[in-house]
Amino acid sequence: MHAPKTFMVGIDVSKAHLDVAIEGKAAVVRFDNDAAGCAALAAAVIGAELVVVEATGGYEMTIVRTLMAAGIAVAVVNPRQIRDFARASGRLAKTDQVDARVIRHFARAMRPAQIPHIDDGRIALAALVTRRRQLVDMAVAEKNRLEHAPQAVAVLIAETLAALKAQLARVDAAIALAIDAEPDMTARRDLLLTIPGIGEVGAAVLIAELPELGAIDDKKLAALVGVAPMAHDSGTWRGQRHIAGGRATVRCALYMATLSAIRCSPAIKAFYTRLRDAGKPPKVAIVAAMRKFIIMINTILKRNTPWNEPQQHGC
Repeated sequence: MHAPKTFMVGIDVSKAHLDVAIEGKAAVVRFDNDAAGCAALAAAVIGAELVVVEATGGYEMTIVRTLMAAGIAVAVVNPRQIRDFARASGRLAKTDQVDARVIRHFARAMRPAQIPHIDDGRIALAALVTRRRQLVDMAVAEKNRLEHAPQAVAVLIAETLAALKAQLARVDAAIALAIDAEPDMTARRDLLLTIPGIGEVGAAVLIAELPELGAIDDKKLAALVGVAPMAHDSGTWRGQRHIAGGRATVRCALYMATLSAIRCSPAIKAFYTRLRDAGKPPKVAIVAAMRKFIIMINTILKRNTPWNEPQQHGC
């Protein structure tokens, strides 16, 4: 397979196959979604300007890591963005080959940002962080059931809660070990822990699920997290701004950290109080504080300097 010197590639991912559309080639080529197929695909797209892969719940990870190992720039995009782009382009049909071509056109038109290199340590950490979130969600669900459960069922629920608590402790220990095993992640954690409002769990989420932190500009970061206000204007009408998209799990962790920072950090507290005094609703003020907070965190990691604000009692 030969292609122009600079070309875009779109890959539609399924559990079993990878359908690949290469700029300058009419045919869409299919590879197996396994180690051998990914290696053959990477060899076929050497020299690509950018390879865009649709996120598919983890089935894309093998090809993403293979392409990165080959030194090929990769972007992973939300499937909703691809479908919206397809509808806007008048491409309503949906097959694997059509999707691959749509992703290729999306790559050329939108030029999504290349994702940072994913190493084995961060992949392991991300899996542990995800598992921790699942355990917490399961524990919350069981506690909700316990409230109205008869005695016989309550005993069983209590046993499940004890098992979940024990596993959560093991996962927390594994997260700490995973971070300690990687000097770069250890350094990032130590910096994050100097920031009021961020604890071990919040630091682990930011390290695992927001690797761009400290490496991109503030506006892109705010949009990536989903705390950038989106305009809703038409003509002379000015609608209310709302946040949209972004990484929900990171945003949830940032929300909890910001609530703590509003109490502990004079800078964040003063910013939040000023907005409330100006008449902003609590939710609007909190989101604005989240945006300011993540930008401050971004600056700390960019400069590789700890938070130097005087710590307040109770932080």
